[in-house]
Amino acid sequence: MTERPATVSPRTTLAEAWDLMRELDVRHMPVVERGTVIGMVSDRDLGNFDVVRVLAEEGEASLRRRLELPVSTIMSTDVAAAQPELEMLDIVALLLERRVGAVPVVSAGTQELLGIVSYVDVLRAMAAELEAVEEIRRQRPGARRSRPSGRRSR
Repeated sequence: MTERPATVSPRTTLAEAWDLMRELDVRHMPVVERGTVIGMVSDRDLGNFDVVRVLAEEGEASLRRRLELPVSTIMSTDVAAAQPELEMLDIVALLLERRVGAVPVVSAGTQELLGIVSYVDVLRAMAAELEAVEEIRRQRPGARRSRPSGRRSR
């Protein structure tokens, strides 16, 4: 989990959100109002805002106006949130079920944002677990390194 993730408000412009996401090298940002998560915005949401088409069909002035629209116009509001005690396997299931790349972690009572878990966090946790398993295997006499498919070489 990434604690204290960067957030935007529903009034943040699309241009500001895009710049912040690029600057911080993140793909998902919670949209927070009065300490509560009210939405999520992703690079995919921003990518669906077809800059090239708008520029070609409507011109630069229209593009500038659209980039000044608030994040609330494109954010996902049906947010799948996790509580801090949720197991990693349950978070993976939530990511898969909801087809999202990240879920905010919120306190059960107040819905206050505590962090965010992305698919990258899940992969890092899995890599650490696999490394631990591999270390145990190496310590056993005659053990061979496992292959990515899970099959051993002959």
